[in-house]
Amino acid sequence: MTRLRTTVSMLTAALAVTALAACGGSQPEAPVKNADGSTTLNMWTFADVHATYYEEMAERWNEANPDQEIQLEVTVYPYDDMHNKLQLAVNSGEGLPDVVDIEVNKFANFVKGGNPPLLDLTEAAAPYKDDVVQARLDLYSKDGKIYGFPTHVGAFTTFYNTEALEGAGIDYTTIKTWDDFQEAGVKYHEETGKAFGVASTSVMFLEPLITAQLGGQYIDADGTVQVNSPEVVEALSMMKDMQDAGAVSTIPGGSPDSEEAYGAINDGDYAAIVYPAWYTSRFVDYMPDLEGKVAIAPAPVVEGAEVQTIGGGGTGAAVPAVSPNKDLAAQWLAFAKLSPEANVAVWEVLGFDPVNMAVWEDEEVTKNPDNKFNKYFQTNLFDVLNEVKDGIGHFESFSDPNWPTVDDTFRTVTLNEIYENGTPVQEALDQTQADLQNQLGQ
Repeated sequence: MTRLRTTVSMLTAALAVTALAACGGSQPEAPVKNADGSTTLNMWTFADVHATYYEEMAERWNEANPDQEIQLEVTVYPYDDMHNKLQLAVNSGEGLPDVVDIEVNKFANFVKGGNPPLLDLTEAAAPYKDDVVQARLDLYSKDGKIYGFPTHVGAFTTFYNTEALEGAGIDYTTIKTWDDFQEAGVKYHEETGKAFGVASTSVMFLEPLITAQLGGQYIDADGTVQVNSPEVVEALSMMKDMQDAGAVSTIPGGSPDSEEAYGAINDGDYAAIVYPAWYTSRFVDYMPDLEGKVAIAPAPVVEGAEVQTIGGGGTGAAVPAVSPNKDLAAQWLAFAKLSPEANVAVWEVLGFDPVNMAVWEDEEVTKNPDNKFNKYFQTNLFDVLNEVKDGIGHFESFSDPNWPTVDDTFRTVTLNEIYENGTPVQEALDQTQADLQNQLGQ
């Protein structure tokens, strides 16, 4: 079945995206049944690599379901353009696709109120639900209904440059807690003069992870921001203490997931990257000099924490409720995102940690010596995932409709105030709390 992908994007070196075709103006008319009996599904995404994956899953769907063939037409927009276009289409009720990728920090914008514009996907998920990490389904759920399907778990792990660490006399396998991490980081910095871990300013990942391990949230159950709660203050203070001690440092580009950061990490300027498991793909794609030198291990924890890790980042694939082909779109999307077959592809094609945990136990897949990710890393990602799987928690704040505003404020103001300008943690968080309450009318 022929599929069309349209890319509407400016080339960016960070993503190394090649535009397949330029597109502007209006969207295609609502899909209709084709002469050959297939159904056209129009899909929007903001990542070219996602488009490649979806095209693969459309082919597999058609092979398994010849009586329900689809013709998938994927349009790849720049990140902000796509989400803005989706919001405008939702507001007008016109021009919506059949399927759309919505980034996790934007998802809450589309499930506000009592009647979300997205289809309830609970029934479509039912055949796979028992094997899927519940915390990731919860991320795209509201009032007990599932409105989006995850691409990966995004469980936080640590990527250690073992060659660099061994040169400084550090054994990464002894690092279990954040205290251990800080101690190792200080020693490494003193021995080498180089950075150990990362304090990001353009992405907020480690702070929610530590807050979750402390048992806290950024937003309470009633939707009220509490970004100066004791747990958040403690989490940010831990990060700031590590920075002051030399265990973590800011990084070019503001986060490990930037073009500037890839070069610095590849050059050995940072030795320990605590990041979601999907970061495996960044090493393989952008840091070739570190092949065979990087070990994956569990993320550090707060001693005594019930939550060991949470999912970081992500994309919830959804079906607009007004799609004329919503039922078929929901069935295909469940197959493409939740089925064991799809989750094998999530690992083999994308290098992401699959949400279907049945794959985690399939050693023919997880221990395949020919897999490019297994070749690259010293340790096996799935050994780490199976070690922490009972401690994967759901960070409730990520699902709150106010999270996009909170996240944006931290990424553009708060983290820079603390890590770059040296504003005391309590002062910075008190100001952020006041600003957010004013902005949200709380």
